[in-house]
Amino acid sequence: MPPRTTILLTAMEEELQAFLDHSTRLGSESWAGWTIHHLECAGMPCVAVRSGVGKVLASMVTQHLIDRFQPSRLILSGVAGALNPDYEPGDIVLARDLIQHDLDVRALGFPRGQVPWSNDRIFTSCPDLLRIAQKLQTPHRLFTGRILTGDQFFTHSELLSHSYVRDELAGDAIEMEGAAVAQVCSRHQLPFLVVRTISDKADGSAHLDFSRLLPEVARNSWSVVEGILAALPKPV
Repeated sequence: MPPRTTILLTAMEEELQAFLDHSTRLGSESWAGWTIHHLECAGMPCVAVRSGVGKVLASMVTQHLIDRFQPSRLILSGVAGALNPDYEPGDIVLARDLIQHDLDVRALGFPRGQVPWSNDRIFTSCPDLLRIAQKLQTPHRLFTGRILTGDQFFTHSELLSHSYVRDELAGDAIEMEGAAVAQVCSRHQLPFLVVRTISDKADGSAHLDFSRLLPEVARNSWSVVEGILAALPKPV
């Protein structure tokens, strides 16, 4: 039986390109407009896909990849905005856990972020993958924190009116796919880890920072993913 693959998921082309530039390409296939790249990364069989931005696209492609490949794990990497004031562009954040900050059914008595009539609210990363990543030696500062997900690109003005992302949800970083992917993985009991590099501080200069730093921070995220894959037991 061939070894089970690792799913490598990104949202943007620059993030995917960092994977392709540092891996052996074995072929590709298409599904519903997505290109699925078969790779060998750090001696591990992998499938890499750019989902596109947002929770719906990320969830759709995650479900398909689980059905299609029955993978052993999933790693989502890319960029995020800083909520924690100690984070700077280029820093790497490993998700301890994730919450959908834009899921709000408090009017019916559910805490912010909880899927109504379910226990789905806080999605916790695979402890083993997290421990491997935390031990990596990188030239970039490495943090572990809570990542918040929603279909919004936050800047300083949004944070002023959405203080709950810090005060109530205790978020350290914010992005647009992670918790949705984590929800799908959790339902399938698939080990996952979300790795994000800080691209901006959501302090009013977000657009400038994001555009200028995107290629660099995508490479930073890849360096962590590569380290994780290199530390995993190799298939025989």
